[in-house]
Amino acid sequence: MHKSRIEAFSDGVIAIIITVMVLELKLPKGPHLSDLQPLISVGLCYVLSFIYLAIYWNNHHHLFQTVKEVNGAILWANIHLLFWLSLTPFVTAWAGENHFAKVPTAIYGFVLMMAGAAYLILTKTLIAKHGKDSVLAKALGKDLKGKLSVVFYAISVPLALWFPIVAFLIYILVAVIWIIPDSRIEREFHHRE
Repeated sequence: MHKSRIEAFSDGVIAIIITVMVLELKLPKGPHLSDLQPLISVGLCYVLSFIYLAIYWNNHHHLFQTVKEVNGAILWANIHLLFWLSLTPFVTAWAGENHFAKVPTAIYGFVLMMAGAAYLILTKTLIAKHGKDSVLAKALGKDLKGKLSVVFYAISVPLALWFPIVAFLIYILVAVIWIIPDSRIEREFHHRE
């Protein structure tokens, strides 16, 4: 199967997720800057979630630059990733509107962890299809960055039940680690030319 449909579908789903997320934003109750204060946690959570969605979109694009064709396993691995990303508007609103309360912050991290794990599964599925000598396999190597991210999330989820702000800072740290699209794939492409 050709990869263009999976790319177009993923782009569309991520665009819809962002749209739903922005529609969840509430207007301030009045016209003054001070009316924004109750919305600070919602705004912070929205910005972080938007950055995460942008990171996934960028890295998904990079992944599929290496793909020649897809199979059923890749389609399901991609749907698995999109499922966890689709929960982003819900957990963003819940954590933000509850000012980073313990349980919503932990659930926010759980969704991030599952999306990270789903991304790892997608990369493994792509490598299984294209081989250990493929551009993607060579570029990702042991994928320490991907695995370490999931470990950070796994630590932060229970931590959120005692120190939700510390957990939220870990979520920010992981986003900072990924903010620049994965250049390993680009380097591998240039190396092979």
